Amino acid sequence: MAETSLELHVHGGKGLKKENQPKYSVLSVDDDVEMLQLLHEVVSQLGHTSDTAVDGVDALEKLRANQYDIIITDLNMPRMDGLELTKKVKADFEDIDVLTVTGYETEYKYTDVIEVGASDFISKPFNINELEAKINRIIRERELRAELTRLSIRDGLTGLYNRRHFDDNLKREAMRAFRQHYGLFLLLVDVDNFKEYNDKLGHQKGDELLKELARLMILYSRDNVDSVYRYGGDEFALIIPHAEHRQAIMVAKRLRKKFNACNLGATSLSMGIAQLEGGLRTIVSDLENLLRTADQRLYLSKSNGGDQVCAADDNSRPKTSLSSKSESQ
Repeated sequence: MAETSLELHVHGGKGLKKENQPKYSVLSVDDDVEMLQLLHEVVSQLGHTSDTAVDGVDALEKLRANQYDIIITDLNMPRMDGLELTKKVKADFEDIDVLTVTGYETEYKYTDVIEVGASDFISKPFNINELEAKINRIIRERELRAELTRLSIRDGLTGLYNRRHFDDNLKREAMRAFRQHYGLFLLLVDVDNFKEYNDKLGHQKGDELLKELARLMILYSRDNVDSVYRYGGDEFALIIPHAEHRQAIMVAKRLRKKFNACNLGATSLSMGIAQLEGGLRTIVSDLENLLRTADQRLYLSKSNGGDQVCAADDNSRPKTSLSSKSESQ
């Protein structure tokens, strides 16, 4: 312990903190007070948010109350050891990375901790440079995973979520809406006369139009509540949770008005709105019905000439709200 603690004072943390590096939240877990203080100082000097726990039970209590990115945990601890803590973390908080620390190298092997889900392993006594390198490697891997995830769920042209993420997220939002008993709506949007616009002005202009529509959909939807998707081609989707029918209609009409104000040739927007109905037991068929209903109303909007919103009245019968580009509302 003295050698490890001395290492920190010799280097004084010099060079640990990097400018403009992302800040992560780290929970250090150890029943040794001196080691816990050392870990806290190293993590803080690296520029991250540091918290501590005295064993696995204490750590789980803190995990339920706070969000962490990385856990650094000793393996030999009372009440709950580091292996058991790692298993529980990977089962319930799978996005958290775990770095295990032990002074009993002969008792635990690298494969032991990796098999239960740890990201890496370090033996006591360690020097500060080694610990810093381990933490930084975990951070690089987290950032790589985050970037790969971002690329896999984003549309390359507009930057919106793609159809793959739409399918996954719609189910999650539906389950949450059923459990918490609030309204959830799906708005499908299609650009009228898009092919003609493309043919006349070229694909570059067509791409610019799609990007402008994506920007408007983000701008006129609610931050951290609604979610916007490129559904495919010139078709877009908006998931609207925590809303009533009147509010969903208002979102659609506002978007249509702002798009028309851009004066993008003969293009306009056709929209179909549907509300999720049913319950958790029938969620698969309810989602199929939601998509089918929204698509049918989108088709009705287009077949009636476009530039309109097709929703439903209180009796759930199709009802088209048609507005020309000259409308003031």
